[in-house]
Parts: sequence; structure tokens; C-alpha cells
Amino acid sequence: MWYEQANRFQFFTGKGGVGKTSLACATAIKLADAGMRVLLVSTDPASNLGHVFETEIGEQEPTPIPHVDNLHALNIDPEAAAQAYRDRIVGPVRDTLPEKAVRRMEEELSGACTTEIAAFDEFTSLLTDQMVMAEYDHIVFDTAPTGHTLRLLKLPSAWSDFLESNTSGASCLGPLAGLEKQRQQYQSAVETLANASQTAIVLVSRPQRAALLEAARTSGELAGLGITNQRLVINGLMPETATDDPLAVAMQKRDRQAMEKLPDVLANLPMDQVALQPMNLVGIDALRSLLNSDGQASSAPVVDSNTPFTSDVPSLGELVDEIEADGHGLVMVMGKGGVGKTTIAGAVAVELASRGHEVHLTTTDPAAHVAAMIESSVEHLQVSRIDPQEETERYRQHVLETKGKDLDAQGKAMLEEDLRSPCTEEIAVFQAFSKVIRKAQQQFVVMDTAPTGHTLMLLDATGSYHRDIMRHTKDGAKVTTPMMRLQDPGQTKILIVTLPETTPVLEAIVLQEDLRRAGIEPWAWVINASLAAAGPRDPLLLARAESEVKQIQKVRDELAQRVGLVPWLAEEPVGPAALRKLSHSPSKSTSGC
Repeated sequence: MWYEQANRFQFFTGKGGVGKTSLACATAIKLADAGMRVLLVSTDPASNLGHVFETEIGEQEPTPIPHVDNLHALNIDPEAAAQAYRDRIVGPVRDTLPEKAVRRMEEELSGACTTEIAAFDEFTSLLTDQMVMAEYDHIVFDTAPTGHTLRLLKLPSAWSDFLESNTSGASCLGPLAGLEKQRQQYQSAVETLANASQTAIVLVSRPQRAALLEAARTSGELAGLGITNQRLVINGLMPETATDDPLAVAMQKRDRQAMEKLPDVLANLPMDQVALQPMNLVGIDALRSLLNSDGQASSAPVVDSNTPFTSDVPSLGELVDEIEADGHGLVMVMGKGGVGKTTIAGAVAVELASRGHEVHLTTTDPAAHVAAMIESSVEHLQVSRIDPQEETERYRQHVLETKGKDLDAQGKAMLEEDLRSPCTEEIAVFQAFSKVIRKAQQQFVVMDTAPTGHTLMLLDATGSYHRDIMRHTKDGAKVTTPMMRLQDPGQTKILIVTLPETTPVLEAIVLQEDLRRAGIEPWAWVINASLAAAGPRDPLLLARAESEVKQIQKVRDELAQRVGLVPWLAEEPVGPAALRKLSHSPSKSTSGC
């Protein structure tokens, strides 16, 4: 099993919602119980280590985990890291430069790129700090969903290359004199990540087509970075027990079919399997039981199959009815990775297109497989993707052709150097995002966003742009920024997608609070893949369904202005017909609350 490996560093990565946090926490406990000194670190901007361990986790100093000797945990908080980074850059000149110049520096360092590089500094320091190495035998990383994590893992090479080639002495992150001090740390981090005797990458996936495709893509990109020490863990397999429950049989069949079509790049990796558990993996006892049972399902509590489950909740189709009434607009689908944002976005887009509306479905998620999910062309539906690499290259060429045309050779060289900065991607993606938003004035635009942390960074860039525009706008002048469109419910409807489980609901609450701080009010919540709405009879599924009811009622009664419930479907929602079923599924066919 993966936790028997002796690597000092273990990285758990994979598509959102596949169980990275649960497996990382259980692994850390397993190693600590064996007498090892273990540090568990979350690099996820939407970390929920505190909830899983039922204790507050520190962001500056590691927190001892109660009831587990030898185990400490740490959250890398991007915002706190960014503030500390800004203080290091601005602090030395605060008393020497004019106040206006200091404010300008602070504004320039307020973007998402600064946040990302600051968190990256924290991450690389853990890979290279000799004091940390002396204190802990193992460091287990619970990473953000793969799109964000791949960017994090590429940053050491990206910034090392940029520092190597930059000759101007400046960057979008401040003077290179400060960054130069980190060059050796960055290079050491690159070497550590590629060292198979020190580092293991644990690719976590559900036995589902999209998750396995994502794991295969991640495996290939990691190999391209020289990181080939990978292992695959398939999490949440439905046990192959005798059952007459059609839902359980369908889940077993889907799992088998997914495993039979395992991509070649994954089939060649060492692989472990973990069964679907009857309860949420929250608390030390539950986490210990996961690996102490060698990945087998724990015994399910007895639940009466006639227990009434929630049904008094509108369907997704009823939400689409309200969306359609406006005739056009932007629908942004948000949530933590793995809750089914791409699927819900596809279902909304296909349903609106089937009703004769012109619809543009796009994604800002670097890891999204929107086209593969739609599978075939749909009348009135355009599908696209905001690809960071393509947008960055397009932006670079545009800047060189416009701002660079009148520069001399030295000026062009400096401009090209500046455009090689990894921060350029932030600007390029934001511009593509803004362009898509404008389309929503004439048609429906449905946007599948990246997992929460990555999306909030994009919104941060949007907010920075808004503040800059308003600062330079004359009084009385009429201007509409992308942020103003997002804040207007008449133009933008935010759908927060969650699963009917404790942790995803808590994460969705945090997202809603973050959006409200930005002046954006979520329009509706969508509770996806509900077993309670699907009417199970199998004991394991009944136990999971019973645990969902409290969360469904909490969302409906306390958290959401509107809510739509989508039951778990036997057929994986791929292709137009299957996606339309999500809007027309009989979520009210089971008994009421």
C-alpha cells in the first residue's frame, strides 16, 4: 500500500472531490501511529484540514493534532503569506519613499500573482528547510485540485528560468534583488520533487471517467517535469457484494466499466484501491478506521429502507426555468473541486440550448474536460475553453505587435523579458474572462469555473482591475467593469454547487462568504449527486443517504435563496441526452422530509 512507502515527502493530488484530504490525513495518522514524526501540510486555498481533524489548524506554526502522538498539521494560508511577502518588499522603503509611491507599490503587489508566489515560497521552504527536515521524518502534502497543483509544481522551474534570464533587475513581484535570494531554494525544490528516493506523488482518483482522465493528464504532465515517481489510488469503489438494489448494482457496473477503460499511462502505475465508506471521514476514529481496514468498507449502520428522505426541494430544471426567463445573461457555476461543477454547467447549457436559445459554454478550469463531457455537437450550443497557455501566448503576441512596434532593439528585448514572467498568465486569463462576460449581453453564457481557490484568485484580479478603473474615472463618467457585471444579479447568476455531505457544504459556505465580501450574492445552490434523492435500498448506500438529509435541509432552510436537487444517476452524465436528464430527473419521486 502507498502508506508503506518510505519517502520523506508524499504529495496527494488529483481532481477535486476524489478524497485527497481524507487519504492524506489517514496516511499521516498511520505513519504517526507507527512512531514516525509527521507534518501534514495543506497547500489548498480552500483547505478543510481543521474540519476533518475537528480542531483549529495553525497557519504560521504547526498545530499538534489531539489524540495522535507525533502528528502536526499546517495550513499554508495564501493571503497571510502574501501579506508577509508584501511587508518584506515594501517594509524597507516605507520610510524612505513618498507615501504615494508606497501606495503604488502596495497596489502593484495586491494581485493574485503575488498571492500565488507567496504561497509558493512557503511551499518550497518546507522542501528545503534543514530545521524542518531535522524535526520531521515525513511531510505529507494535501494539495489543491490538480490544475492549481500542477501550476504550483511548475513554478520552481518557471521562476528559476525567469530569474536566470532576467537582466533588468525588476519584475511584477518587486526588485529581483529580493527574489534572487530564493534562487537556490527554488532550484533545490525542483531537484527534490524529481528525486524518487525522497518524493512520492500519490495520484488519487474516483472510479469515474472524468477523474481518471484528469489523473492520466496529471501523470503525463508530471512526467514532463521529470517527476515519474507516481502511484495511483482508486478511492470510493462500490464493494462487489450481492445486492438486489438497482442503484448499488449500477454503481458497481459503472466502477467496473471505468476500471476496464483505465488509461494506459495509469495502468502502468502501482495501484491501490479503497472501498466506498458508509460514513463521512471526519474525526480521528473514522480516519484511523479507513486504513486499519486496508481500504475495505467499514460496517454500515442499520437503516430502515423505508426511512423517508428529502424530496421537498426543487429540481435543477426549475432553476433553469427561472434562468431562461431573462432571455440572456451570464451563469457562473462555482464550488470546490469534485462537486460536479462541469457537469452542472453542461446540464444548464444543454437544457437552455435545447429550448432554442443561443448558448456559449466555456470554462476557466485548466483541468476541465467540457468538450469530452458534451461529447457531440448540440444545436445552438458553442463550447470553448479559456486555455491559460493559449491566452498567454495570444496576449504576448498582441502586446509585442502593439506596444513593441515603436521600440528600439533594447526596448523590445526588455518588453519580451517582462512578458516571460509567470505573472503574465494572470493578465491574459483575466482579459479572456472579461471578453466572455461581455458576450452575455446578447446570449446565455454558462461558465464552468476552476475550483474555489483558483476562481477566487481570478475574481481578485477582476476586483483589482475594477478599483484601478474607478480610481482613474472622472466623476460623472459612466463605466461598467467586469466586477460590476458580476455584482449585478440582473446580468450574472452565480450557482454554488455542493454535495450533500458535511465537508462540501462547509466549503460552499466559505465560498459564499468570500463572494459576499466581494459584493457578489450567489443566486442559487445546487446539491449534486444525492443518494437520498435516488431512493437506495443497499445498507451501505442507505447509511450514506441518511447522513445527507441534514445537509440538504440545512442548505434549503438556512443557506440558499434558491436550491436545486440533483439525484445520483445510474448513467454517468456524459453526452447531451444524459445531461438533459439532470434537469428532468424525478427528484421528488422519493418520500418527503
